[in-house]
Amino acid sequence: MTLATAPTSRRAQTDAPLIDPLGARWSPRAFDPAAEVDRELVRTVLEAARWAPSAGNSQPWRFIVARRGTDVFAAVHDALSGWNRAWAGSAALLIVNLAEVVDPDGHPRRWAMYDLGQAVAHLTVQAQHEGLHTHQMGGFDGPRLREAFGLDPRFEVMSITAIGVVGDADALPEPLREREVAPRRRKALEELVLIGE
Repeated sequence: MTLATAPTSRRAQTDAPLIDPLGARWSPRAFDPAAEVDRELVRTVLEAARWAPSAGNSQPWRFIVARRGTDVFAAVHDALSGWNRAWAGSAALLIVNLAEVVDPDGHPRRWAMYDLGQAVAHLTVQAQHEGLHTHQMGGFDGPRLREAFGLDPRFEVMSITAIGVVGDADALPEPLREREVAPRRRKALEELVLIGE
């Protein structure tokens, strides 16, 4: 199977035209457990994150890249909580997203979490462009990850991104299967813009 022909499309019904990677982006839980992601493709999505904007060009993001079948992947997967553990093991990669919230001189980096969010968004859009899918997770044991990888206290684990090729929704346990195929919803644009157009 080629990456560009994922078996499931969940294109957003947008109120304004979007570029293809944004309109086609969604967050599956069903990943193909046999699909792998080429190392050069991993470099490409990380390169997209590298070129995200940041306050003062501080680039306060770091990543732990865990490939399915490795000890690093097992450690990240074991730190997942709730339903995340039930489905994320089929992803080709789990990427731990870290923000450097304190600089090397001990000064707080006020915008670090925002900047990391931009970097992960860039990674997500590039992955979608490459025919991959991503799913962001906040359900994990941060202290467990900190201990497993001996993380510097200046870095905060903010999220984990699953990356891979869409799999069969029927392989998911209920109620995850139902959520996988449910209609996509977003608040109306008018609800999001408080002042202005």
